[in-house]
Amino acid sequence: MSKLPRSFYMRDDVLQITRELLGKFLVTRFRDVITSGMITEAEAYAGVIDSASHAHKGRRTNRTEIMYATGGTAYVYLCYGVHHLFNVVTNEKDIPHAILIRGLEPVEGIETMLRRRKMKSLSPSLTSGPGSLSKALDIQVKHTGTDLLGDKIWIEDRGVKIPSSKIVRTKRIGVEYAGEHAHLPYRFIIKGNKWITKSPFNKSESGNLKTR
Repeated sequence: MSKLPRSFYMRDDVLQITRELLGKFLVTRFRDVITSGMITEAEAYAGVIDSASHAHKGRRTNRTEIMYATGGTAYVYLCYGVHHLFNVVTNEKDIPHAILIRGLEPVEGIETMLRRRKMKSLSPSLTSGPGSLSKALDIQVKHTGTDLLGDKIWIEDRGVKIPSSKIVRTKRIGVEYAGEHAHLPYRFIIKGNKWITKSPFNKSESGNLKTR
């Protein structure tokens, strides 16, 4: 069990990093309470050339400036004024690649996660979907800019290897505004895992999936 090094995040292939995040473990420690889950679903955003990215065409705002930070930094933003969405910034400084973590299979601190989500029993809705997992792990907008090599939020390699036959690619969810880029297969999921966002693209028989 080891924390991912800076070098993992500093590479230039955001799709490869996204794929490799499947099977890794997202961990939070707040007020000495640890919660964690295995990453089951993630989406890549390729910066200035990606119409679905907040940094498309080099856009820089108070919110998105953190996307231009050194790889291995958290980018957390508020969606619809309600959901705190956790992203991993990758690549070199000033290249705004990011990866949205969309699903986790809960591992540690499940009772704490249930309380945070006001749920009585364990079900996939606990941590499937980016807003749900952030609430379960208590990740908030105030954590944007957090160094993922620190002691509050980090990602670990626990030796889980997801075979290529179990990794599926689809188009991203909720980016219809991105035109032709909305159809890019930049979403990666673990095939057959129930801890992923409910989506019409989850079933291989739909014809929208590609195994990679």
